[in-house]
Amino acid sequence: MILTAAIILFSFLEIVNSQALWYQPEQVHLSFGDNVSEVVVTWSTINDTKESIVEYGIGGMILRAKGTSTLFVDGGPNQHSQYIHRVTLPNLTPFSRYVYHCGSNFGWSPEFWFRSLSSDEDWSPQLAIYGDMGNENAQSLARLQEETQRGLYDAILHVGDFAYDMDTDNGAVGDAFMRQIESIASYVPYMTCPGNHEERYNFSNYRERFSMPGGSESIMYSFDIGPLHIISISTEVYYFMYYGIKSLVFQYEWLEEDLIKANLPENREKRPWIVVIGHRPMYCSTTDRDDCTHYETITRVGIPFLHVFGLEKLLYDYGVDVEIWAHEHAYERLWPIYDYQVYNGSYEEPYTNPGAPVHFTTGSAGCKEGRDDFNITRPPWSAYQSRDYGYTRLKAYNKTHLYFEQISDDKQGAVIDSFWIIKDSHGPYKYSEINWGKMDGLRLKSFV
Repeated sequence: MILTAAIILFSFLEIVNSQALWYQPEQVHLSFGDNVSEVVVTWSTINDTKESIVEYGIGGMILRAKGTSTLFVDGGPNQHSQYIHRVTLPNLTPFSRYVYHCGSNFGWSPEFWFRSLSSDEDWSPQLAIYGDMGNENAQSLARLQEETQRGLYDAILHVGDFAYDMDTDNGAVGDAFMRQIESIASYVPYMTCPGNHEERYNFSNYRERFSMPGGSESIMYSFDIGPLHIISISTEVYYFMYYGIKSLVFQYEWLEEDLIKANLPENREKRPWIVVIGHRPMYCSTTDRDDCTHYETITRVGIPFLHVFGLEKLLYDYGVDVEIWAHEHAYERLWPIYDYQVYNGSYEEPYTNPGAPVHFTTGSAGCKEGRDDFNITRPPWSAYQSRDYGYTRLKAYNKTHLYFEQISDDKQGAVIDSFWIIKDSHGPYKYSEINWGKMDGLRLKSFV
């Protein structure tokens, strides 16, 4: 009798505990809101908690912000569902350490912290940048966790390809990945762009799980941080056109408008560095016979045969300084390049006042597909190559100096490559064919 009662009680407690877990926040991560002075906290619960709350504060003061949740149903046969919660924390005091937790009266997350940033341009942000990180063989993750929690970074840029793949096993792999990066993404804004591995169900796992500026209906956005204007685009609209060409055309037009605004004298004066991130590179010298190994990469020249909506000329014409890619599971730095021609600033100082954008690929964070090999013969436009697992750091010192370094996880965090980009002035390059009429029209419109 006593044994039976004990079994019943144990079973009841198991049910209560399992029910509680359905409401427990997980997969907590941050992103920027309308500007870097706003932080959006995102998390998931299996069941609907009816409310989405973040309690946060500095110096013992406790504030409470409420948001909303949406039901996300994975496209797989099991129709796995979860509620994704989003709460915006506005008007944060710059450069302050906020402690927070998120949840509801049904359950709360552990406490995390983040350092708020300033919307002003006169400070020096430091970013970690990488692409192609999976659940398996996430080689760089432990080092990134340690550095992030030490406060080394102001934000992360993950340049496409997550989990390998988030839709796998009815979204269970995506859930595991989001829990895995919580030790990074709950401490700094985790800014992203889609890669080819996010394609299933029209990128729904990517769109719904992350909270980028512009919302889930937009797969491109831009934001300002210090002297940087960072633009995130989807290269995938060029490769999955069975979802419709409309997305490609809309992104191209949006991108040109964003570049026009960024080049207005008052904007380029405040934030002279324009940086574009997208998943698939225009140039690479690996052996995998992927798109960037072809002379006419689609993102570079545009739709085959028609050669419309190509990105290389657009980014060159509007004076983009740096183009950051992933997709290739390696690190490769290029000399300043346009249309396969090298435009170094000088022989001695190639990245001082370069005559074209600087490209590099950083897709070696670690995934189950391993590393890519390089061609035996290095092309004349390729400055540095490495197959080491690792990631990139960027520090924007000021309006004239950017510093990059590549970290090798294989070599216990050693810096294996570093370079400065130095510019006395910013704007369209010497041979650009920018339509200044569009610039003037937008300038007039902006003053109306």
